[in-house]
Amino acid sequence: MTTPLVLREKAETQAARLPALLARAEQLAGAVLLGDHGRRRAGMGDDFWQYRPAQVGDSLRMIDHRRSAMGDTQFVREREWQIAQSVMLWVDQGASMRFASTPQLTTKAERARVLSLATAILLVRGGERVGLTGTRLPPRRGTPQILRLAEVFSEDADEDYSPPEHRAMVPHARAVFVSDFMGDIEAVRTALTKAADRGVRGVLLHVLDPAEETFPFRGRTVFESMGGTLEHETLKASDLKDRYLERLAARKAELQQLCSVAGWQYGLHHTDASTQSGLLWIWRALDGGRLRT
Repeated sequence: MTTPLVLREKAETQAARLPALLARAEQLAGAVLLGDHGRRRAGMGDDFWQYRPAQVGDSLRMIDHRRSAMGDTQFVREREWQIAQSVMLWVDQGASMRFASTPQLTTKAERARVLSLATAILLVRGGERVGLTGTRLPPRRGTPQILRLAEVFSEDADEDYSPPEHRAMVPHARAVFVSDFMGDIEAVRTALTKAADRGVRGVLLHVLDPAEETFPFRGRTVFESMGGTLEHETLKASDLKDRYLERLAARKAELQQLCSVAGWQYGLHHTDASTQSGLLWIWRALDGGRLRT
């Protein structure tokens, strides 16, 4: 049974993480130069986007007579769509994410949290509503929402692998899933299928430690899950390498296939790569922040 003292210690530990996580995310977001935010979709707004030839159904008042006078074709002046879009985040907080192969590397969890929070900061700055999948933190705008996200991201789950949260997805919104995706692939399949059914498109960032790509283990080795629930001992770890790498390649291929079917984008990020490269990939995968549909 959890005692009040244990709860307080956990709360203090997580509260202590907030300033550091928020500072790193703010610094990372500030290092990315995005220019003027816009999503370049025709609709209601004040900023000019593009000219296009007039079509059947366009009213006369939509015609830009100055541009049309330059030739024989009538042109419509379209303006930029500026209605805020909802973006939902899911960051794996399972124990497997707390792995780092060397003290010099950050854990997968730390990298996933910083990238996701920095993405949220950029989106909020651009006027988007950002929240979590599920019902705990619906999409909202503003700095207070960033603080709420930082608080939730600082939590750890007890289980080795956390399944993607797919409840309460806002129809036709966007989503960002960040995980090592070492758990049950069926949970990912269910989440992306439900997302696609609701018109939700997004990006899936696969975060791995470099040792998980190369399997550098030799001789007698004891493999233990980060949550301590699984353990396997072998006298010749190198004999497992080929089978492990085959399964990892199969997992990557399956994730890519799931993303392709659901209309999502798949990306792979290693914790020895720069954090900025991961953020730029997410941002570009979201169409430069424009979240084009």
